[in-house]
Amino acid sequence: MSSRILCRLDEIPDPGSKGFEFGEGAGLRSIFVVRAGSEVHAYENSCPHTDGPLDWVPDQFLTLEKDMIQCATHGAVFRIEDGYCIAGPCTGDSLTPIPARIEGDSVAVDI
Repeated sequence: MSSRILCRLDEIPDPGSKGFEFGEGAGLRSIFVVRAGSEVHAYENSCPHTDGPLDWVPDQFLTLEKDMIQCATHGAVFRIEDGYCIAGPCTGDSLTPIPARIEGDSVAVDI
């Protein structure tokens, strides 16, 4: 596992989300980061219900109220702080977390 700087913190709205991709072909990895105040949370961009991406519009991972993560395909709703699904076809499942933190004015993850 290695640490990677993704972007400046101010590149993610507060509250808001942003998606990132690394690698290519079979090694392609898609993740997203949610910012909530001075906290960031990162997850694999894969719904536990279908293994498909959560966003259908780039960087749109949150509900209209921006207080929960929502899968655009099936409407599943997940808590921002731990990725736990509280509503939808995968209730009780969780998103796969990625260790994330703020380093100075940047967002970093361990991947």
